[in-house]
Amino acid sequence: MSAHPELARLVGAMEEVLDRCVWSATMTHESLLTYLIEESYELVDAVESGVPEHIREELADVLLQVVFHSAIAARDPREGFGIEDVASEAADKMIRRHPHVFAGVEAPTVEDVLRVWSAAKAEEKIERDSIMDGLPSSLPALALAAKTVGRIDRAGSPVEVDVVTSAPADEDELGALLLSIAAAASRAGLDPERALRRATADLQRSVRRTEPTGR
Repeated sequence: MSAHPELARLVGAMEEVLDRCVWSATMTHESLLTYLIEESYELVDAVESGVPEHIREELADVLLQVVFHSAIAARDPREGFGIEDVASEAADKMIRRHPHVFAGVEAPTVEDVLRVWSAAKAEEKIERDSIMDGLPSSLPALALAAKTVGRIDRAGSPVEVDVVTSAPADEDELGALLLSIAAAASRAGLDPERALRRATADLQRSVRRTEPTGR
């Protein structure tokens, strides 16, 4: 199947911009990160708005960032990959992680799909030394904490995490609880983002200490 003409037009336009726009020609992967993060959050806002036109617009901005990074890489002989290589990587990963679609593995329920997907992903990451490896430290503190605890729970790690005595029944109650914690931190002059990030880092170190060497 040939590339969609609009995707080809986007890639061609990016090449023109890099050739003829002085600002764009100075951009690097590092200098573009601010824009990638900003566009990602704007996409979240658009999805939560439920307005299809806003979602489409913000998806376009995120796609533009992917094309921009790929074009920069294609021009750097030390990197030497382009948008086709990025798309190929994505397709390969999609196929590997969906053996129930592409390799005849049976997964009739959502639970089966999650089990098969997790096993396929774990096989890719078999070279990792710790269950904590690969967690992006630049995530917002709350998302990083949730992913850390999720890894611990799935791996059956002996490290325990204290929980509130009465867990929230739904996201409304959870939101109210988190808001009350943020309010208490603010009134005490504390930074909840930094505090949670520090506590999560301590938790990750505890997990690494309990793991056998040479995983």
